[in-house]
Amino acid sequence: MSQDNKSNPFQKRKGRGADGNSTGRFESQRHEIDLSSYGWFDSEDESLLKTQFFKDASRTIVSENDSPDLGFRFSMNFYRGCEHGCAYCYARPSHEYLGMSAGLDFETKIFVKEEAPELLRKKFMSKSWKPEIIMMSGNTDCYQPAERRFQITRKALQVLNEFGNPVGIITKNNLIIRDLDILKEMAERNLVSVTISITSLDTELARTLEPRTSSPTGRLEAVRLLSEAGIPVNVNIAPAIPGLNDHEIPSILKAASEAGARSASLVAVRLPHSVKEIFSDWLTTHRPDAKTKILNHIRSLRGGELYKADFGDRMKGSGVYAENMQRIFKIFSDKYNLNNDYPELSTSHFKRPKNQLSLFDEE
Repeated sequence: MSQDNKSNPFQKRKGRGADGNSTGRFESQRHEIDLSSYGWFDSEDESLLKTQFFKDASRTIVSENDSPDLGFRFSMNFYRGCEHGCAYCYARPSHEYLGMSAGLDFETKIFVKEEAPELLRKKFMSKSWKPEIIMMSGNTDCYQPAERRFQITRKALQVLNEFGNPVGIITKNNLIIRDLDILKEMAERNLVSVTISITSLDTELARTLEPRTSSPTGRLEAVRLLSEAGIPVNVNIAPAIPGLNDHEIPSILKAASEAGARSASLVAVRLPHSVKEIFSDWLTTHRPDAKTKILNHIRSLRGGELYKADFGDRMKGSGVYAENMQRIFKIFSDKYNLNNDYPELSTSHFKRPKNQLSLFDEE
């Protein structure tokens, strides 16, 4: 994709994480970029592509996984694609299954599961459902900018609260504080925990690396308000990118502790498939002098490659550099009392409304 960018009209788009829109790996032909497919440009900045929204007709909403690297069995994703536009996002290649690009398509063409709350209700009403924690979201952020408009996450939380089913939330957007009323009520019954991802405290780095997420200050404010409301908060340094933000591990942990977080975690950068090229192009644009060093450090985590999908290592990496990051993380998470266990949520409050049971007694 780097070579294509020399003539790419989307190169260095302000407010987007990807510089280009390369053809997906499942497409048999390469396509010329058609500007008209992106709708009209923002009147204040022609380089800012407008986001398009499409209806997702999925008929199920709860997904099951058996990955040993994940700490949950069930998850929900209300949006396909993510307007946050993080240049490193491991979920980008999922858009290629839709016949689209992991680049700008992933950021500008968002598929919306508007029926998700109703599908979740149907799932809970089924006799086959046994209460268990569900994670929001395992792939794309449930509080990305589209949520302000569609409010699917809020409606799903209302269903979870009604049935008393526990939920874990992962986000990097302080829009989550909009739903403090529901989250606080759920926390009183030990039904919710929240993970806030913080990649950097450097505002300029965050603005270019994660162009449409909340600022570092905004995320720390979310940690503070959630914690004050009695909601257990974990701060996830994700991803830790060697040579770019790993030196911030101590300062992020200190800020998280001061904001009220009770635990912390660390995930090494993952660059599957086309994400390698997207992130490499980001480095060319924003960190050209450090590009070679950063990519070589990432290779040191992955046995000489930019990505390896081996279970056990893919979330933390291996080798001397990975061990050093983990050692520093352990020292400072202990220092700032962020080594608490993630709370075990309760399933004892789950209850189906009896007057609706006959409507969805089979799945």
